[in-house]
Amino acid sequence: MTRVVTVHGINNTYSGAHLMARDWIPALLDGVGLAGGARLLTEDDIGCAFYGDVFRKPGRPLGGDDLGWLGPDDIDGESEAELLQSWWEAASDTDPAVVPPGTRTLGLVQGVQAALAALSCSRFLAGTTERLLVLWLQQVRAYFTKPDLREQIQQRLAEAVGSDTEVVVAHSLGSVVAYEALCANPRWSVRSLVTLGSPLAIRNLVLDRLTPAPQCMHGSVRGAWPAGLVSWANIADRADFVALVKRLRPVFGDAVADVEIDNGVKMHRVERYLTAADTGSAIVSALCGGPVARDG
Repeated sequence: MTRVVTVHGINNTYSGAHLMARDWIPALLDGVGLAGGARLLTEDDIGCAFYGDVFRKPGRPLGGDDLGWLGPDDIDGESEAELLQSWWEAASDTDPAVVPPGTRTLGLVQGVQAALAALSCSRFLAGTTERLLVLWLQQVRAYFTKPDLREQIQQRLAEAVGSDTEVVVAHSLGSVVAYEALCANPRWSVRSLVTLGSPLAIRNLVLDRLTPAPQCMHGSVRGAWPAGLVSWANIADRADFVALVKRLRPVFGDAVADVEIDNGVKMHRVERYLTAADTGSAIVSALCGGPVARDG
């Protein structure tokens, strides 16, 4: 039985299915245990949908001076630049190590280059290079602009979901993958979705590119509700700027339960999300058919 299926997000290009299972399953069981469900699940009840290798470039013969360097010039389009700017603003609001936009201490660098330089000082991104930040944005872009890659990623989740799967737990970009897959497969046995650090409600770069496309209703953009879904818990750290829009309920409907937690300085780290009692409570409630406490 695979009662719970997990889906990872960006920055897993060089991981693997077994490594994911090694880290995710114990963390999820710890969170469920804190929520009083220690006997509810075993390791065999949890599956992992891994797709990071889809983004991994094949090897090539060495030669020439092409080192595959990525930098500010590889940011493509206004939406990616706008997201970087929004990340920068959000990070500077919660992290004193990040200088706010417009600060002269960044010297002559401006625009995308200034945003990358400032974000690299964030506690959340400690040790992260500009190249990796650009790579993250490129993965989001690739998912939405390359139909074959998108289909391949969706297929990885479809292969992990079984006839007995009740809950999907998805982190970061994985929440986008899970949402689209659930919308496309209303006959799946999955009845509950738990999203962690989700960027689903970010306009232009994510929300407006979803399938099915969101609709404009009374001046607001509303996303479709996955037809087979009974409950949806969305959990976000207040300082997680990947989950730039923390509340999904205004976009996807009143049935979404938005919960804010504190992950410390590693606010987007999936293990911290999974070990949180609130995440465990959402999973326990989904498996037992109980309600999840919603925000005001």
